[in-house]
Amino acid sequence: MMEKKEAKIIAVDFDGTIVEDRYPEIGKPMMFAFETLKMMQNDGHRLILWTYRSGPKLEEAVAFCKKKGIEFYAVNNSFPAEEFESEKISRKIHADIFIDDRNFAGFPGWGVIYQELRGVENVPLRQIKKKKRLFKF
Repeated sequence: MMEKKEAKIIAVDFDGTIVEDRYPEIGKPMMFAFETLKMMQNDGHRLILWTYRSGPKLEEAVAFCKKKGIEFYAVNNSFPAEEFESEKISRKIHADIFIDDRNFAGFPGWGVIYQELRGVENVPLRQIKKKKRLFKF
């Protein structure tokens, strides 16, 4: 049996990550997105919806996810009761992991993300890890 990993705070983008990017409309769910998000929550991770959407478009996205069985720990905030004050608080939220289709290496797919979170060995690593390093730090 696989040992459970430490629970993380995971910020997840909506357009292009949970659903196909059809902004301002809501695209079709990405393959295995909601199933994986549910498994992440069952594993104890806290999910934050972290998206460019705001106002009614944000409310639509939250309602869409809720209808699919996902309720987020927070939405565009580091924690549920956070109040955004542009002069005092940075818009960068606190999370252990950010899942977004605009990552440097691109979106690897929900299966790879879940396996890496669980620490499954022999998972093919993203192509960026197989390439020669561009910068030697």
